Amino acid sequence: MKHSTTQPTRRGRGPARRIGRTLALVLPVVLVLSGTLAVTRVNWSGNPSNSVLTASDASAADVAGHARAPQDVLRDQLLTELQEKNPGVALTHLQEAVNGRPSLARHCASIARTLGRAAVRIYGPSRAQSYARPVCDTSFASGVLTAHS
Repeated sequence: MKHSTTQPTRRGRGPARRIGRTLALVLPVVLVLSGTLAVTRVNWSGNPSNSVLTASDASAADVAGHARAPQDVLRDQLLTELQEKNPGVALTHLQEAVNGRPSLARHCASIARTLGRAAVRIYGPSRAQSYARPVCDTSFASGVLTAHS
């Protein structure tokens, strides 16, 4: 009587097993490191001046927590600049923002008109007009004119 000898199977030693073991070791390390890096980039100090976040920081969200459109954030920043410095600085930064981010170009005229109206309220019509320059097709001057009329 001849007994057949069965060879032990090489179960668990193939390339799929090696790949699975490698992923089981590497994947948790990658997930932990990526989560740690994400947490370290959040500004926990509450000081927005050195914040790494740009579009999702506190100034880009309204009270209800909804994200605001980039043109609205830019308009608010420029209005603050207009009050703290002068309309010339705000217009220069408007032009730089439109040059740096062409998607804002379609909002440039309305932002410039808003700046013109605000400049009349703060500086008066003749002084506000002295800051006019050809940013966004002279919309600043148009805003000054409509606020003065």
